[in-house]
Amino acid sequence: MMNSISQLIDMAFAEDIGVGDITTDYLIPQGAMGKGMIVAKEALILAGLDVAIQVFRRLDSQVVVNRLFQDGSGVSCGETILEIEGRLGALLTGERTALNFLQRLSGIATHVHAYVAALKDFPVKLVDTRKTTPGWRVLEKYAVRMGGAANHRMGLFDGLLIKDNHIAVCNGIRQAVEAARKRLSHFMKIEVEVSDLKGVSEALDVGVDIIMLDNMDIPQIREAVSIIQGKALIEISGGVTLKNLTDLAVTGVDMISVGALTHAARSVDISMRIAPDTAKMTLS
Repeated sequence: MMNSISQLIDMAFAEDIGVGDITTDYLIPQGAMGKGMIVAKEALILAGLDVAIQVFRRLDSQVVVNRLFQDGSGVSCGETILEIEGRLGALLTGERTALNFLQRLSGIATHVHAYVAALKDFPVKLVDTRKTTPGWRVLEKYAVRMGGAANHRMGLFDGLLIKDNHIAVCNGIRQAVEAARKRLSHFMKIEVEVSDLKGVSEALDVGVDIIMLDNMDIPQIREAVSIIQGKALIEISGGVTLKNLTDLAVTGVDMISVGALTHAARSVDISMRIAPDTAKMTLS
């Protein structure tokens, strides 16, 4: 995880700083010291604090940080999240990159928290999908966890999910499952995506572990739950919104996967303020 974060920070520095921060380099003496305060400008669930700190430490390894909150915490509008002291130039140059990470990841955690709150009275697991920003998956799925939900598979490499196109290529659910079993480790579960009740019966007949009900309406979901009767875990996917979440939860399914947890989240509003009385600099 740390290697992928370092790569993202490198990319962010390359596009934002390039060969140098002209404004800061021209205005701020090299040895000037200062203190920055990162402040929430709206209520939020925090995620990405370690990444933001790492941004500043990459520019000034001697920065001193004072965390006033931890990732996963609720922060009210106007509260200071982090205090950071170090070279003033590093604080100013790293400000936007650090905030971009913090605003995006806290935005996801805050968005996810609303879904989690809606499900608090139901024994159903809320999970994300692979609908993430390219290169940001590890971080965005981390933010999902900070918001209180769980991760589905991280990528194509850590879970076997037979989807509609796999079924079409293999000429049926049975053929696809049997082909997978010939090479599959006995430790790994098999999940199959189905879009109708015929598919539910076919998946049950071949003994899959998880059945994903894709874009089914509520009456179909209820009937599928009745057919499956606990013989496989049931996941709902497709067309899930905050508005219909509880209606889906009462059907008795085990998991609800929501791509919108990541792809529909907006960045929250967070800013950094430099404390003028701590800026030990002399402009000449």
